[in-house]
Amino acid sequence: MLTTTANSLSGLTITRELGVVRGILVRSRSIFGNIGASLQMLVGGNITLYTNLCERTRADAFDAMLREAVARGANAVVAVRYDATEIAPGVTEVLCYGTAVVVEVPGAVPPQYP
Repeated sequence: MLTTTANSLSGLTITRELGVVRGILVRSRSIFGNIGASLQMLVGGNITLYTNLCERTRADAFDAMLREAVARGANAVVAVRYDATEIAPGVTEVLCYGTAVVVEVPGAVPPQYP
């Protein structure tokens, strides 16, 4: 699956737009994670517990978006973006979205649609 934050893929032709696809995750921090992160804050620097939680959440939202794109018959997603909203203290929604498209890939067999 090809993805980009740009509105096109250099050198490839978009032959079909399939609409907006998204992956949404809502995650909370555990009490144990908060305690561990608090200890890391005492020494300063990167708070790896939160960094890893954020990275996993973004990756899971990205994967959910790709699954929706594949289900629609896309072989690429353009204009990929992320958004995050705190919906309650310690609870965050992470949204990954973009436009599912079919691109013409040189040498590849084009997908068949009913």
